[in-house]
Amino acid sequence: MIPKPPDRSVLEQEQFLKILSREEALARFEAALFPRALPCQTRKLADALGKALAEDITAPIDVPPFDRSNVDGFAVRAADLAAAGEGAAVRLALNGETIHCGTAPALQVAAGTATPIATGGPLPRGADAVVMVEHTQPAGSDAIEVRRATSPGQFVSYAGSDIACGEALLRAGTIIGSREIGMLAACGIAEVKVARKPLVAVISTGDELVQPGGALPPAAIYDTNGAIVAAAIDENGGEAVFLGAIPDDEARLEAAMRGALADADMLVLSGGTSKGAGDLSHRIIGRLGEPGIIAHGVALKPGKPLCLAVCDGKPVVILPGFPTSAMFTFHDMIVPVLRKLAGLPPRSDAKVSATVPVRIASELGRTEFVMVSLVEGRHRLIAYPSGKGSGAITSFAQADGFLRIDALADQMPAGTETEVTLFTPHVRVPDLVIIGSHCTGLDLVTAGLAHVGLAVRSIAVGSLGGLAAAKRGECDLAPIHLFDDKSETYNSPYLVEGLELVPGWRRMQGIVFRKGDQRFEGLDAREAVAAALKDPACIMVNRNQGAGTRILIDRLLGGARPEGYWNQPRSHNAVAAAVAQHRADWGMTIAPVAHAAGLGFIPLAEEHYDFALVTARKDRPAVRAFLDALRSDEARAALQQAGFRPA
Repeated sequence: MIPKPPDRSVLEQEQFLKILSREEALARFEAALFPRALPCQTRKLADALGKALAEDITAPIDVPPFDRSNVDGFAVRAADLAAAGEGAAVRLALNGETIHCGTAPALQVAAGTATPIATGGPLPRGADAVVMVEHTQPAGSDAIEVRRATSPGQFVSYAGSDIACGEALLRAGTIIGSREIGMLAACGIAEVKVARKPLVAVISTGDELVQPGGALPPAAIYDTNGAIVAAAIDENGGEAVFLGAIPDDEARLEAAMRGALADADMLVLSGGTSKGAGDLSHRIIGRLGEPGIIAHGVALKPGKPLCLAVCDGKPVVILPGFPTSAMFTFHDMIVPVLRKLAGLPPRSDAKVSATVPVRIASELGRTEFVMVSLVEGRHRLIAYPSGKGSGAITSFAQADGFLRIDALADQMPAGTETEVTLFTPHVRVPDLVIIGSHCTGLDLVTAGLAHVGLAVRSIAVGSLGGLAAAKRGECDLAPIHLFDDKSETYNSPYLVEGLELVPGWRRMQGIVFRKGDQRFEGLDAREAVAAALKDPACIMVNRNQGAGTRILIDRLLGGARPEGYWNQPRSHNAVAAAVAQHRADWGMTIAPVAHAAGLGFIPLAEEHYDFALVTARKDRPAVRAFLDALRSDEARAALQQAGFRPA
């Protein structure tokens, strides 16, 4: 009998019945897992590197274990040299031994005597100070003269002055590095008890997934989450075992999940948490052990579909499928639990204060975490939201940190000063900041800067957005290509005081279409647009507001709003992809992108892609390096080869 497919209304009722706050979901998850015994293992010192100590360690001996000399010189009694000075030399008789490292002293230092001693040698009985050999003069073969007074304890390290016997040496949870190994070795400790890294099985789910290196069929994507989740587990105290991507087949997925839980301490999946009929993971969990699902649906953005479960004492996590959602929820919600399982202390996040330059809309009722990139403004840090969405791989990788918008707020106004939690202990503000219009030619110019160690950050917000950022002093250069109808010139009319124009290159804008489409073949740009407007089935792809390309499109369309007008991607490449993949029939992009995609191209206008330079920043070393690169023969040749015409 063919099983009846599940009723969608039942599925929708079954899921997200109770959306929990981030704090409540995490509290419930931890309460279902802890307290629990920490799995431990004893490791020899050489094999303990990178492991977390499972218990406190106290010093079994004093370090150093005896009073020792810090310099090459003579062990003396300080009282014998109380009257010594440049005009009053004190003569001391030499004792009949020299103390080296590892040599136990045999003779006492009596009044009026001294014993030669090497750095690290044990201080002999009777001595309470060491005189450097440079501060003495030989007085025959069996005596020295000292012309400098000394005090008790000079150049002496007393027993236990570094580490005292019984002192707390290292605490449980400490990651053992080279310094910790040195401390343990100094105390004679040969092996330590460390927390066993939890074995974490990782499974990706979805029919569309292909492993990196394989051929990519239509509508398929490479499995990003498997690799990035496994790496994040290893970074946070776990030992990841990637079990591959499982198609949306309930029997196969359940078998894989059962096998993973039999062998591993924890299971992490990505995908299969939402409302679709193909999302199976959360339904399987109910059959894998008690108590099952702890939370399914968290008032969090990104990350609402997160599913947290415990099956017979083992944590099971189903992350959202989109990479940014998956990684953010992993670091925010799963890392605290993983670190506890690994015997590590809570993560300590660095925070900085920064100003938001633009309004950020938010959704009431959900705590929102927004990825941001940091740039340096006028005496303050500026936090630019990534704006790429939860499906973007680069949002997490290229952001410096994130800011939080409270669940009770529907926006964060422009100009708000807020706290940014950093992804790394320190943030390096980029040497060169470019904010404005996107162009593939920009990478050709900045490549050399990166190779000499300059950090370059490019943020694509469109020409108008870049100009606004330049006026606020938030960038060094704003790439723009804005045509002024009155003067019939590019860019210069848009500059204000404090900005100056740096010529960049020329690029041909035009209509892009699939080769062989008779609606466009043989026509010029205006004829092609007119033909497209006559055909209701002809779908366009637009560009985002604020882009210079959008201004050209609107001028061609007049007041027309054809099918596809509101589809507004933010890059030339996205326009070409929409046409190549038959999601649209025409759009506007630049010639190099059209040719690279194998599409037909109808030239419209050669536009000027120039840079609005913030005058106050023109003497910065990174800006000078960019201007030199822009004018270099190498960059000009690379631009020409790519289809641009250097100015």
